[in-house]
Amino acid sequence: MAEALIKNSGKTNWYVITGGPSSGKTTLVNILKERGYRTTIEHARHYLQTKQEEGMSIAEIRGNKKLFQLKVLEMQIEQENALKAEEVVFLDRAIPDALAYYRFLDLEPDRILMEAITMVSYRKVFLLDLLPLKNDHIRTENSGEQQRIQNLLEEVYTSLHFPIIKVPVMSPHDRVDFILEHV
Repeated sequence: MAEALIKNSGKTNWYVITGGPSSGKTTLVNILKERGYRTTIEHARHYLQTKQEEGMSIAEIRGNKKLFQLKVLEMQIEQENALKAEEVVFLDRAIPDALAYYRFLDLEPDRILMEAITMVSYRKVFLLDLLPLKNDHIRTENSGEQQRIQNLLEEVYTSLHFPIIKVPVMSPHDRVDFILEHV
C-alpha cells in the first residue's frame, strides 16, 4: 500500500513539470529525455491507458473519482520513492498535483495524500502556461476546467513554498531551453 512507500523527506534534485491539461507537459518531458535527462511519466494518462487495454472505458475508470485519484497517487508515490534524491530528474507531474485534482473534483484529501505531501521536496516547479485546449480520448476537460486546474496547481505549489517558475508559451524546444536556463 502507498503508506509504506512514503519515504523521501530530504532535499532532492528533482524538478516538477506541471500545468493544466493541454499545457505541453509531456511534450517537454519527452524533449528533455531526448536531450539525455532523466524523466518520469504522467501516471494518470498511463493508468487510464492501461485500464483501457484491460477493456474498461474512460467513463468506467473515471466513474469512481476517489479510487482513480488514489491509484494515480499510489503510482506517483512509488515512482518518486524509486528515484535517487541526488539525481537530476524532471517529473511529469508530482505528488502535490494530486491535491490540486482532489480539490478540483471536490474530494476530501485522504491521509496518504496529506502525509505524502509533507514528505516531498523539489528543487523547482515549472508551471507551464496553458496552450489551446486539445481534447483526446483521455483528456476530457473543457477550457474553464483547464483554467481551474491550472489555478489549483499554482495555489497548491505556492502553499507548499516550492520555487515556481512560470514557463511562457513558445515553441517546445524554446520552452525546454527556458527551463534548462532556470535549473
